[in-house]
Amino acid sequence: MTLAPAAGTRLPAFDPHDPAGIDDELTDDERDIRAAVRQVCTERIAPHVAQWFEDGEIPDIRGLTRELGTLGVLGMHLTGYGCAGMSATEYGLACLELEACDSGIRSLVSVQGSLAMFAIWRFGSEEQKNAWLPPMAAGTAIGCFGLTEPDHGSDPASLRTRARRDGGDWVLDGRKMWITNGSVADVAIVWAQTDDGLRGFVVPAGTPGFSAPEITHKMSLRASVTSELVLDGVRLPADAVLPEAAGLRSPLSCLNEARYGIVWGAIGAARSAFESALSYAGEREQFGRALGGFQLTQQKLADMAVQLVKGQLLALHLGRRKDAGQLRHEQVSLGKLNNVREALEICRVARTILGANGISLEYPVIRHMNNLESVLTYEGTVEMHTLVLGQALTGHAAFR
Repeated sequence: MTLAPAAGTRLPAFDPHDPAGIDDELTDDERDIRAAVRQVCTERIAPHVAQWFEDGEIPDIRGLTRELGTLGVLGMHLTGYGCAGMSATEYGLACLELEACDSGIRSLVSVQGSLAMFAIWRFGSEEQKNAWLPPMAAGTAIGCFGLTEPDHGSDPASLRTRARRDGGDWVLDGRKMWITNGSVADVAIVWAQTDDGLRGFVVPAGTPGFSAPEITHKMSLRASVTSELVLDGVRLPADAVLPEAAGLRSPLSCLNEARYGIVWGAIGAARSAFESALSYAGEREQFGRALGGFQLTQQKLADMAVQLVKGQLLALHLGRRKDAGQLRHEQVSLGKLNNVREALEICRVARTILGANGISLEYPVIRHMNNLESVLTYEGTVEMHTLVLGQALTGHAAFR
């Protein structure tokens, strides 16, 4: 047995931007979709996103969602009702490119497709699907997902929002917190306790008693709308309930869809920070030579590249499992736990290579680093995913 290449075989050149040659594992369709999303991000979003982050707003968010709808990334892994019906791996690659631009943009897409649209697609009636999914896929309607509450984040089983029967109607009262897209949403998927357990409701934004004040003074995910949802006697018809959703498993299955996208997305932020540091190390001179010529800088770059490659391979592996119908929620927790944690560390190390320039919005590193501080804790904190994995490994639940 020989490990040497056949005589006359020409090895491909080493690519610093793909050091392990992972691109060879992608299909032509996957590379085409990645290229299409990357092009839109480069041309439409990247020139403005630092200003959006600094200003704390996207001036024409509805114009952006329509463009993303035209691109086909809203609910792209869902089938029918105007959705693109693409694979989980293709969706993951799209998330990677979106978050390489900004976590807030990927969050917009994730909440729209993997939370709000998925909840309707998986648990809704045909009437609800036909009413909401086509415009949401086109980006002409925006959705949000109301589960987290001011006093209940990691423990959604204890949420206090209540839905009660009143004749043939439902009446909802409660509060939701840290809701992406909330203030601009046309529809909210709201989870509430009922006499029969936890249920999901489709709440049009114009319903009397419903409001969504925006949360300001954020230092993370600033290019993203984050809101509170207020429900004061919100009266809904009987058919507003998601008929197939019952119990905590329903919203958790939606969260699992979003977490899967984060496994990929975090690697996009890490890639952007790594490439920024790699470029800077080649251009910046200190003591008469390029910063990249120093051993300590090379060690940082090499370590970042190794962690980036491992995260990419893990995301791709989980994507292939999801496409094969073999992905377990514990494996999504493993991916989210590892990839977000390592992405944040890559950003922190990249910041040191850029020195003082690392805190400037002229470069993407500090923006990614701040954003990932939110990604680290939303859709399940480090502690919760650690305990999910710990229970899977040992058979003992340690949540309480």
